[in-house]
Amino acid sequence: MNLREIVIFVAGPYNGDIKGNIEKAENIAAKLWDMGFTVYCPHANTGRLDRKCKICTEDDFVKGHLIILERCDALFMMSNWKESFGAQREHQQAKDSRMPIFYSLAPGDSSEEMDALLDWAE
Repeated sequence: MNLREIVIFVAGPYNGDIKGNIEKAENIAAKLWDMGFTVYCPHANTGRLDRKCKICTEDDFVKGHLIILERCDALFMMSNWKESFGAQREHQQAKDSRMPIFYSLAPGDSSEEMDALLDWAE
């Protein structure tokens, strides 16, 4: 299978340090794109929309992300994912559906998990 046909969902906190969390998620997403995967990064897709949407709630965004997660092939967890209620829900859904889950081991260092992801994809 061509790696570009594999869709990876990046999960991690959004709230708190919003700018920093978006930056971290986008950096992981960029690495995965450069590796050849197709990546869905909620931070890059709906980040900051919570300030622009007049009707949608945070729960609406989380539910939407869960719908997209169902269509993905694997989940990549940022190192601080446990700080996020949304990422916890995404993790549980992936676990329940037996989706492969990969974990970033430390902030900014996800190279071992990236290697594991490549091994899984082959």
